[in-house]
Formats: sequence, C-alpha cells, structure tokens
Amino acid sequence: MFWSKEESMDRKELEKLQLRRLKWTISHAYSNNEIYHRKMEEAGVKPGDVKSLDDIRKLPFLSKAELRDYYPFGLVSVPMDEIVEIHASSGTTGKPVVGTYTQRDLEIWTEVMARCLWADGIRKGDRIQNAYGYGLFTGAHGFERGARAIGAMVIPTSSGNTKRQIQIMKDFETTALACTPSYALYMAEVAEKEGYNPGEDFSLRVGLFGAEAWSEEIRKKIEEKWNIDARDHYGLTEVIGPGVSFECEAKDGLHVNSDHFLMEIIDPETGEQVGEGEKGELVFTSLTKEAFPVIRFRTRDLVYSMEECECGRTFPKHSRIIGRADDMMKVKGVIVFPSQIEEAIVSVRGASENYQIVKYKRGPFTEIKVRVEPTAERFSKGNLDDLKREIEEEIQKIVGLRVEVEIASPGEIPRSEGKAKRIVEG
Repeated sequence: MFWSKEESMDRKELEKLQLRRLKWTISHAYSNNEIYHRKMEEAGVKPGDVKSLDDIRKLPFLSKAELRDYYPFGLVSVPMDEIVEIHASSGTTGKPVVGTYTQRDLEIWTEVMARCLWADGIRKGDRIQNAYGYGLFTGAHGFERGARAIGAMVIPTSSGNTKRQIQIMKDFETTALACTPSYALYMAEVAEKEGYNPGEDFSLRVGLFGAEAWSEEIRKKIEEKWNIDARDHYGLTEVIGPGVSFECEAKDGLHVNSDHFLMEIIDPETGEQVGEGEKGELVFTSLTKEAFPVIRFRTRDLVYSMEECECGRTFPKHSRIIGRADDMMKVKGVIVFPSQIEEAIVSVRGASENYQIVKYKRGPFTEIKVRVEPTAERFSKGNLDDLKREIEEEIQKIVGLRVEVEIASPGEIPRSEGKAKRIVEG
C-alpha cells in the first residue's frame, strides 16, 4: 500500500514531524557543509535559532545560479564515498545542477514516486512505457523507481524513435505512458500518420506527465486524443527529481509530499511569504535528504496554495504551474506568460497545440508575435486569415494585449521528443 499514514496525517501532527525533520536538516547542513555553514553565519542564524516552522524565514534562500557556482559537489553534506548515484539537469543555460544521492536518499525517492503513481491508479499488472529520457536526467529514473516499488512492469523505451515507441505501445499493450505532455501529443500525431486511431487502437488508460508546464486545455487535448486520464507530476533535480508533488483522482491541484519537502510560496520581488490563495513563487526545503540537503530553494515556478482535498489526503496542495518567473515577459507594459498564450490558442477551434512565441526587440521595447499551426482539417478549408483573427482576438481577451499571429503550415513548427521549446528569439 502506498497510501501512507503520513498522507492523511492530522495537520498539526504533520507540522510537528516537519519541524523535527527541519531541525535535523538545518543542523546536518550547518555541521557538514562549509557553504551552508557560511551562508547561515552571514545571515546571523544558527541551527538552534529554528524553533518553529515560521523560523525558516530567518534562513537565506538558495538560487539556481548559486547551485551552478557550487558545481559539481559544493553542497554535498556527506562523505563522497556515501554517494551511490548522481543525476544532473540539462545545463542548456549554463553549468548543470548536480543532484547526489545516498542509499537512503534513493529509498526516499522511491517511496515518494510510488505514492505519486499509486495516486494515479497505477497497480501491479500495469505496463508503464517510460518515454522520459534516460541518462543523467532524473525523470525516467524516478518513474521507474516508483513503478518497480508498486510491482508494475516497466518498458524503458526512453525518449525519441517515435514510430518504434508507437509500435511497442501497440504490441506490448502498454497501459500507462510516462513522458512530457508535448511529446504525448506528438506521439498521437505520428500514430495517426501511421494509420492508427490513438483513442481506440491501444490499451492506454493513464498518462503520467511532467517536466514542463502545460495547461488544462492541453490536458483536454491529450485525454481526447488518447482516451486516457492525464495526470500531472512536479519535481526538480535540485530537490530530488519527480516526486515532489502529484495529482490525485480529483485533478484539482498537486499534493506536496510534505513529510519530505516543506513548501513555501513567496512574492518573487520581496521574498516575503504570500497569503493563502495568492500567486507566488514556489520555494522548497528538503526535510530528509542526506547527500544534498536543499534549504529554501527558489524554483522560479509560479503557483498559489489550495485548500485541503476531497480525496482525504491532508498534505498541503499547490496549483498547477501558472508560469515561470523566468518566462514572464513585459510587452508594452503588460505582463504576459506563455501559459496565457497557450490557453488562448488551444481554445480556438481549428488551431492546433503546435505554436511558438517569437520574442524580439523593437528599439528598447520587447515585442512578441505568435506562430500557430492550424489542424490539417482547418488548413484544408482555407480562409486562414479568419483563423488568424480569431486567435488574435482570443489572445487579446485573455492577455489584454493585441499580439500579431502568423499562421504556419501543418508540420512547419519543430516538434520535440522531450521538453517543448515554446519561446524563441526572433
């Protein structure tokens, strides 16, 4: 059983457990890592100063830029001979962030991932096609660990080779697909070209998606295309990998595995915690990690807190990712997030989920235009200026800004077998 007693623990009891583990984490990092020791000394904080969960505000934040400065093992807090596994981020925007794991850390990672997949409805007898990329990336390994703990079959296809993925999905009677949501849509597109009906010709019943922000509109498209239940998962290499938070059957926000990770939501500008239900930046502190404790890591992901769930779990919840502080664009004085653009595009009949936001400078100002592929059916009907106008009007309705839309031909916008690249420089 992976519905653990912690998941439905009385909130006050959970907070006692969190405080006990937070005190251990602070002491462990302070005593065993020079960088954490120095950061706390400079902030005027010692482990004994943390007497309540609110006292976490006394501790300094940790940023991704700092993690790159400390590359590769600067924040390791155990002897290196206790490290049994290493993972890392892609490093596409600089040095990668390196995650290190003791044997106990791997056991915790397995436990939290098993909880996530159990909440998705995964059971012994399921066949999970794991199309996240294997290698240093945490995604594939996390989902495999959780699936094995439950007793489900793992089909480790990794990402790419899409036609083969589809053949395996058919022949092996895959029941669950684990990949990015954008790749799931691309797989459906390729399956149709190969002569399949994605919603009828396969044994899929659930999709295990994550690694990129995706809207409710994209969820609906995936569910309609594949005739499955699409679930969201959240995690970061910096914190542990996938398994930090997960959706239950309600699909109304993500439960944080709060016995292992302490969540804060802060104002990105001031660093102060925001009120219940207010939008802010996710911050996580690990409570049980040995090799690489993470203290007040700023994720740059924007969410809001949510009320307790009807499913019975008492773990605190956050909303699905609204956007990233890094992706926030100020266009003609208006704050714009890619997720808003996606919501507008996908809601227009005849527009596909394939789009790009082209960001460019006009003098000192940032401008954007949006390239959108129509569906093949809509493209064949012509009158694409009408579609262009409809999308522009929908974007203006949601964003409050007139944005130029360019209609591309079907297949013109590059597809991704991993994370979709939605923003490009013009």
